[in-house]
Amino acid sequence: MQNFIGKTIAAVALLAAALTAAPAAANDTAMLTTGSTSQPVGHYEFCKAYPDTCRRNDAVGVVRLSQNSWSKLVEVNAAVNNAIFARTDQDMHGVPELWSYPTVQGDCEDFVLLKQYMLAREGIPASALLITVVRQPNGEGHAVLTVKTDQGDYILDNLDDRVLAWSDTDYQFLKRQSERHAGKWVGIADDRNMLVGSVR
Repeated sequence: MQNFIGKTIAAVALLAAALTAAPAAANDTAMLTTGSTSQPVGHYEFCKAYPDTCRRNDAVGVVRLSQNSWSKLVEVNAAVNNAIFARTDQDMHGVPELWSYPTVQGDCEDFVLLKQYMLAREGIPASALLITVVRQPNGEGHAVLTVKTDQGDYILDNLDDRVLAWSDTDYQFLKRQSERHAGKWVGIADDRNMLVGSVR
């Protein structure tokens, strides 16, 4: 995994460098959560295979946004997006849902798992790296990585090399991992006025 990560980041260094400008404006809004909700079946099975990734977080913290931390977010998002070929679980494994770490191909949850893993290795606290389930404008489900920062919640998405504030996306946010326990999930109160947008 470490060799793959090094090669992946090196392969897109020029692209990432072009995207590492700090966020245009501070975003001081964070998602509001509504309490416990159901854990996705795919994540439940993933936790059985990788129990160390689904435990209680000893401390809860956010990322302090700086030029360095912002560059890490953009670099990892672009690196994984450009290294992994998007395919469905049905195509890859013959089943509707199977969350796993990708090496060459994966679906949206797999992209998220790899980004989460890579950023944790960069020293970002697990409590700030949260798998999140959203609904796309076309009604389809999707998974992204929420990064909690001192300037609000930002999204890493395999459909976009940009790192965007959650409120600047056209998704409806449904639920995400709990900051306090990676194996627990909480609902999201997304009461933004959603505009009808084109399918991403």
